[in-house]
Amino acid sequence: MTSDPREWIAVSQLPGLGPATLSKLTAQGISPAKILAKQLPQNVRLRADTRHALHFINTQSLLEQADKIIEQGLALGLTLVSFDCKPYPSLLKEIDDPPPLLWLKGNLELLSQPQLAIVGSRKPSVAGASSAFEFARSLSDSGFIITSGLAQGIDTAAHKGAIKANKPTLAVLGTSPEIIYPRVNQVLADHIVANGGLLVSEFPPNTKARPENFPKRNRIISGLSVGTLVVEAALRSGSLITARLAMEQGREVFAIPGSIHNPLAKGCHALIREGALLVENTQQICEPLAPILGFLADQLSSADPETFALDTGSSSNLTDLERTLLQRIQQSTITLDQLHTETSISVSELQQMLINLQLDGKIDVMGDHYMALC
Repeated sequence: MTSDPREWIAVSQLPGLGPATLSKLTAQGISPAKILAKQLPQNVRLRADTRHALHFINTQSLLEQADKIIEQGLALGLTLVSFDCKPYPSLLKEIDDPPPLLWLKGNLELLSQPQLAIVGSRKPSVAGASSAFEFARSLSDSGFIITSGLAQGIDTAAHKGAIKANKPTLAVLGTSPEIIYPRVNQVLADHIVANGGLLVSEFPPNTKARPENFPKRNRIISGLSVGTLVVEAALRSGSLITARLAMEQGREVFAIPGSIHNPLAKGCHALIREGALLVENTQQICEPLAPILGFLADQLSSADPETFALDTGSSSNLTDLERTLLQRIQQSTITLDQLHTETSISVSELQQMLINLQLDGKIDVMGDHYMALC
């Protein structure tokens, strides 16, 4: 029996009833309704503050608060899926601390499709960003939904690679879905939804970016995915947290090696020593996952290996002005204001051309500067 989403919201507001505890209680057949009705077996172990809160709980007040939260979400165009609701992704249910609620914006069908996470540094090298873009584009064509965290750097390049392949991509946020962080990726978030993609968050409406939200976000990225690819990562980075969570969750982890002199390769090398699969092309990702996914096996047996190799793309589909703009950005990183001053092109026209170049995988944004990826 599916619980009322209001009940999930209500119990989630009680102290000590985080995702891990709620998951354990659910596995014991203790639903949110039973918690709110205080119908708990005597042998259930709960924190003292949880039992205290339950003793003085005003169920009606909690449900009224939940109603208001749901109304806010509906007004923002969000969809709410609770843990025991049919659209809730089965892979995510398998982790130790699945989020009891998912707030969504976009195409819910992606939740049930095979996902491959691509993560990495927020400040990657040009080669790293290009690899993330090309791997994402090729893996999208191979049947995976590319999942990442909408952060700058590798995440951004991965989402754009999927969009370039004209395939949907899924972004897991550390904010609620209507608040995009970083703000520079608002346009990208809009493109993700417009292209049939999905924004996912466990955080209710009006949740802004907080440092503690992003490690929580990482477990959802890995939990949704059959495998995680790390492109570039320092030894201490959120990407390594995501990869190690994937290992703990029994998922495949892949890492792209780099120069021993590149600090952004050290995280990948550490993962490879810990058991991650070293990969140089997308076939090396698809082959070990094909038996798991089933539907990819036939594709792989008949596919030309070269179809999985990286493709650097071309500029043939660019306008003359876009080519000129790309040539200028290839010389050195530059801001929008500087481009406007140098070219005398209107800011609105420049923004549109820059968006086209981003979606084409030719450039990326680092802070307020544009940099070339090719």
